[in-house]
Amino acid sequence: MEFLTTSEAADYLRLGERKLYELVTTGAIPCSKVTGKWLFPRHELDLWVLSGLARPAGMLAAEPPPIVGGSQDDLLEWSLRESGSGLASLSEGTARGLERLQRNEVMAAAVHFHSLDTSDNLADDTNAAALRTAPDLHDAVLVGMVRREQGLVLPSGNPKKLSSLPDVLALGAKMAMRQQGAGAQMLLDVLLKRAGGSPKDLRRLDTPCLTGPDLAAAIRAGQADCGVATRAAAKAAGLDFAPLLWESFDLALRQRSYFRPPMQALIRFLADKRLRQRAEELSGYDPSPAGQIRFAA
Repeated sequence: MEFLTTSEAADYLRLGERKLYELVTTGAIPCSKVTGKWLFPRHELDLWVLSGLARPAGMLAAEPPPIVGGSQDDLLEWSLRESGSGLASLSEGTARGLERLQRNEVMAAAVHFHSLDTSDNLADDTNAAALRTAPDLHDAVLVGMVRREQGLVLPSGNPKKLSSLPDVLALGAKMAMRQQGAGAQMLLDVLLKRAGGSPKDLRRLDTPCLTGPDLAAAIRAGQADCGVATRAAAKAAGLDFAPLLWESFDLALRQRSYFRPPMQALIRFLADKRLRQRAEELSGYDPSPAGQIRFAA
């Protein structure tokens, strides 16, 4: 990330340094004080300017409701409450969340996309790739939340000794599924193709589970032998877990929403040590990307 000095930021914004200091004093502009000097992240200055963009009458974009749609996540839901953001959650899966963001029906969408190009590398950029190709999201921003560990959720004691998807296929274990468009279902589809299989090769629970906790509850109730969800979901349900990979779990939003008070309250909270403590308690999280701008259109 490129940082500008006070004089550079004033020139960049075409403001006097005195006016810039007024904005700093009132907390109205993104900046950081390092060893007694103010530094200004250039990219966030761009977002700050765009957030106040004036549009002609008839072109005003409707303000989206203060809702985070997309994927369900316990740490995210806890953060929405603890940050005092006032943001509600609407958990319908990654793809549905992005669709709602495109229609301006949510302020942000929690996403974790997977494709055949996704690697096990922690630096995979599938979420950013999805935003680049999404129609009507020319002003998108991707803010890092966490990395999450995804794997097989298993009954306590793992009676079938499952540790991978090939094990599931070989033993004919019954699998709880997620709805189409859920990030975990995208991941399962990718893993099946890599293993040379397809959904028809699985013994599947008839009714899709709408969230990771729902999937864990189905396994705990004995309705299925396994399913794909996070380590945190398995731990919360007192179930076993076989890790498969780590993924990027991010917040997608429009540039004009980035500096809205609800989103700023949440983004500021992502740097709070309480988030890291809670992530450790829930397990299966790496909070190091929290608050980072991972992509901007």
